[in-house]
Amino acid sequence: MTRSTSFLSDHPHGIAGLLRRLIAGMDRIPQDAIALAARVFAAAIFWQSGQTKLEGWRVSDSAIELFREEYRLPLLDPVLAAHLATLGEHLFPLLLVFGLASRFAALALLGMTAVIQIFVYPDAWPTHGIWAVALLVVVARGPGRLSADHLLARRMPALRPLTRE
Repeated sequence: MTRSTSFLSDHPHGIAGLLRRLIAGMDRIPQDAIALAARVFAAAIFWQSGQTKLEGWRVSDSAIELFREEYRLPLLDPVLAAHLATLGEHLFPLLLVFGLASRFAALALLGMTAVIQIFVYPDAWPTHGIWAVALLVVVARGPGRLSADHLLARRMPALRPLTRE
């Protein structure tokens, strides 16, 4: 056997052995950490957007104007749309961060992402795709053990479908 073929073999010090160890290390990344990151980072995006729409405790005139002139959502009055978006961009991120009703909060933000993608910024699909993937992790796999949902499910068996062990 030549030196190059022995290096590629299943020998622990060969490329295959190195790749196996790297993949084994990646397999040990806890799903709970992935779920927490997906919740927190997705929440941060929407929270920050919601903050730009506020003046003190009220929706700013500039936010309403943005919905009237730039966003132009069909079937929704711009004033109502601005208020609903601002409420959603604050409520659902808080729920995600605490891990409370996480799947539903992520689903609501996924819906907002779809509206933004389809009606507001259709050319921003790479960005919205990343948001969607993070939110889909929570919708499909749950919030992880570092969540209020997990604590509630442990105490109330009827809530176990909200999270995954």
